[in-house]
Amino acid sequence: MTPSEEFLEQGIFQQNLRKASCMTAVTLAYQSLGVVYGDLSTSPLYVYKTTFSGKLSLHENDEEIYGVFSFIFWTFTLVALIKYNLIVMSADDNGEGGTFALYSLLCRHAKLSILPNQQATDEKLSAYVTHGSIETWQSSALKSFFEKHPRFRKGLFIFVLLGTCMTIGDGVLTPTISVSGIKLKITTLHENYVVLISCVIIVGLFSLQHHGTHRVAFMFAPIVAAWLLCISSIGIYNICRWNPNIFHALSPVYMLKFLKSTGTEGWISLGGVVLSITGVETMFADLGHFSPLSIRVAFTFLVYPCLILAYMGEAAFLSKHHEDIQRSFYKAIPEAVFWPVFIVATFAAVVGSQAVISATFSIISQCCALHCFPFVKIIHTSRKIYGQIYIPEVNWILMCLCLAVTIGLRDTNMMGHAYGLAVTTVMFVTTCLMALVMIIVWKQRISVAVAFLVFFGSLELLYISASIYKVPEGGWIPLALSFIFMAIMYIWNYGMTKKHEFDVENKITMNRIVSLGPSLGMVRVSGIGLIYTNLVSGVPAVFGHFVTNLPAFHQVLVFVCVKSIQVPYISDKDRLVISRVGPKEYCMFRCIVRYGYKDSQQENYDFENRLVSGIVQFVEAEEDNALKLTSVSRGEMGNLDIQNFDARDHTSTKSDCKDSMEQPCDILEAKTSMEHLGNSPLKDESLHILRAKESGVTFILGHSYAKAKKSSSILKKFAINVVYAFLSKNCREPDVVLNVPHTSLLEVGMIYYV
Repeated sequence: MTPSEEFLEQGIFQQNLRKASCMTAVTLAYQSLGVVYGDLSTSPLYVYKTTFSGKLSLHENDEEIYGVFSFIFWTFTLVALIKYNLIVMSADDNGEGGTFALYSLLCRHAKLSILPNQQATDEKLSAYVTHGSIETWQSSALKSFFEKHPRFRKGLFIFVLLGTCMTIGDGVLTPTISVSGIKLKITTLHENYVVLISCVIIVGLFSLQHHGTHRVAFMFAPIVAAWLLCISSIGIYNICRWNPNIFHALSPVYMLKFLKSTGTEGWISLGGVVLSITGVETMFADLGHFSPLSIRVAFTFLVYPCLILAYMGEAAFLSKHHEDIQRSFYKAIPEAVFWPVFIVATFAAVVGSQAVISATFSIISQCCALHCFPFVKIIHTSRKIYGQIYIPEVNWILMCLCLAVTIGLRDTNMMGHAYGLAVTTVMFVTTCLMALVMIIVWKQRISVAVAFLVFFGSLELLYISASIYKVPEGGWIPLALSFIFMAIMYIWNYGMTKKHEFDVENKITMNRIVSLGPSLGMVRVSGIGLIYTNLVSGVPAVFGHFVTNLPAFHQVLVFVCVKSIQVPYISDKDRLVISRVGPKEYCMFRCIVRYGYKDSQQENYDFENRLVSGIVQFVEAEEDNALKLTSVSRGEMGNLDIQNFDARDHTSTKSDCKDSMEQPCDILEAKTSMEHLGNSPLKDESLHILRAKESGVTFILGHSYAKAKKSSSILKKFAINVVYAFLSKNCREPDVVLNVPHTSLLEVGMIYYV
């Protein structure tokens, strides 16, 4: 083949690749409509209605209507288009978005992690990338500030929990406010019947959740696309028929005129304007299901122009029909197409609710992995899309809360006030975290981060202040819900942290283990014993408690530590880290099982077989390393880089002994890949382990109960002895979470005085 032919073939390949990439982006953009933009696209249903509630209804003239539309346009443009679409979505964590993704980035780059058992080996993961731009003095100063002041680290954690809990509150309010509108056409329908119909829709929506979103996902995108085309077409019709000069309201001058003429009432009404951007956080939170390009394409070329035309058309209609402000959206629909649009609106509202409910499931799942929420049952509803999950307990709790809000408030204006406070708080949390990401992760100048924080933070604080004024009129609902969820999350995390500190303080030293001899001072019976522990070093206290009451144990001991790392996902080849505990003749190992905050900790494979396979591979690689190391002369020993030593495709490293109580210091670690062993003859120790496996595997779990010390304060006793104890008794047991077979389970009870 001539060089010209090769060049031509390469050009054709690159062209086909670009076509495939474009088609993939367009396809994902279409699919994102139903999952990402359902909530955002249904905002026109209640924005003007909520904004012109209260005393602002006395100012129903053209200038006020122009001012409200100008606020909607610039808020939507600045926050949704510029902040989220252009800036925030660039701060993904290995393709994942949301509040926890930003926090995860900060934890890795600034050592802010609240998770115990973090090790240097975790930073070698491919997803744990912290290198990038050259370190700046601003980022270094900020990192050292957080390192020196643990209170600020804890304060940042609580701040992240606030945003997370407000998002959960959003999941309660979205289905409630989305089922409104029935009474607007059938005016003779009594309010009690409207509430009843709304409750039936809510119950039906939550009852369908166990089927999984993948069964109805093919319906979502067409519904939202049809909805967007409907409201944009109606908007164009209203502009042309009622007020073609509505384009003048795009000028920000009308915002100043609005605030000047309405005063305090106009400022308070901004709590309704902010409802126009409800759902923009979903663009970032659902980033893992799609790509940033696809979400940006869908928003920029379809969602944004359609919603602007819808708001503009409704403003044009209102400028000629001041008396219809409280029923403006449905009144602006031409009579001939009302019922088709009403049906599409109902379906679109359900789709929007579905997106928020699914996001709540994902958030709770992440919180469980990060030790911030009690263990709950997580069901994966799709074999193809990993992120689609269903949590029964959370589903029914959300349903009960939605029914309570629907029956208790009844008025959609009050629901809107509550909704606005939840949305603006989440946005402000994201803005603050983004400012830290700009300095610590992106290594931007502090002036850039401060400008971002001041500009968008002041805008969001303006809306928060307007929403806080509505606290007595419904704004207290997201506050109450978020504080309840925050209390649960913080107390659970506090209890888990105290239990881990107890484990660290009471672990058995290696000196004591070595002094007992290879038999450990007890009878070693055939089989393998897997002892689950929260420690990555040392021998857990539960082991000493067990052998004190039953002085016999298995030939092969494996201390299994299941821990989470501040990355979204961890591949199977990086899942297990195996090391030896004590001298070789003791036949004791440690296996650290690592998960990301979006991984499922319920294994779908035969864990014990994979574990034994990994230990055998480790032993084989260890002996091969020992043989090769003995052939290295003493003069060359200092130049040997053991970290890069390769033995049968297993990377082995010699770790430093960071725990002074654990000896010997030369513990050889191997990250095992889950491949079958080759046909080469096995070493004696490997055969010994396989024979022990044939005798049986026993899972030993510590069933611990935390109690506050007698000297503790009343608040701590209430948190540990009442709240944490209640949550522990009513959450999923560790053996269920870890998918331990009951026939091989042995539990050891212990009381932790924290």
